[in-house]
Order: sequence, then structure tokens, then C-alpha cells
Amino acid sequence: MDELVELIKEFLAEDDWKYSFDEENRVFSFSLTIDSKLKHLKYYIYVHDDSYTVYAVSPLNADNDDKTVMASLAEFVCRANYGLRNGNFEIDMRDGEIRYKVFIDCGNLLPSNEVVRRSVIIPCVMFEKYSNGILDVMFKGLSAEEAVSECEDA
Repeated sequence: MDELVELIKEFLAEDDWKYSFDEENRVFSFSLTIDSKLKHLKYYIYVHDDSYTVYAVSPLNADNDDKTVMASLAEFVCRANYGLRNGNFEIDMRDGEIRYKVFIDCGNLLPSNEVVRRSVIIPCVMFEKYSNGILDVMFKGLSAEEAVSECEDA
């Protein structure tokens, strides 16, 4: 759906975002500064025939050799994801990458500009809410339960 690619290009251009677009693979990429200790996220928007997926990727990976931290982060992701309506956190157990995903199924319809905006902003908001907890689990040894509770109470 080339209209979907054009719609996302228009959204990014209207907000004056600096991005690149891989025509062959239909992938947008850009960085976004956020209000948290992580400071920025790397974004990828994969455009499919009748859908698109937004990924916001943390600049820090967990140490996948530290099985205790990896298990705590996996628990953190499960606890943080419970009840989320618009996307979810993911952790790659192979390399410790942490990201937030939003999937938009368009069917035969183009999403509104507002839907595109929200699909891009939601990962930023979720990382701003939960990233300090992620870092506390990774570097301070805080339990996943305590870290999620602190994020959600803030």
C-alpha cells in the first residue's frame, strides 16, 4: 500500500522529523529524544501491504550473559505489559535488546493522521514511563516487581 508509505512520510514531514526511508524494505528510521535517563530512542517503522509496525528501541541492551538480570528484565517486561492496550515491550533474550512495539492493522483503509501520530508517540511515552525501572533492574539490582511498581506509581 504505497498510500500508507506516503501517509507516514507526510506525518514525519509535517512535524519536521529527520528520517531516512529504505525504499526496498519499506522501513523508516529515525531517532527521538525522550525525557528519561535513556535520553533517546531509535525508531523503525516497517510498512507492510496492509499494516505497519512501529518499534522504538532502547539505546542500551541488557547483558545477555547475566542470566539473573535477563530473568529480572523478562519479568519486568511481563509485569509492565500486563494491561497495556496500545502495544507492548519486548526483550530479545539473545542479545538483551529492549524495544516497544505498536502494530497497526489497516486492512483496506488508510489510518488517520491521528492514528499515525499516536502509533509513533505511544512508544516514547511508554519508555518515558518505564525506562528508569528498566535501568534500575539492569544496574541497581531492583526486583522487577518493585521497579514496575515505582514506574506505575510515579
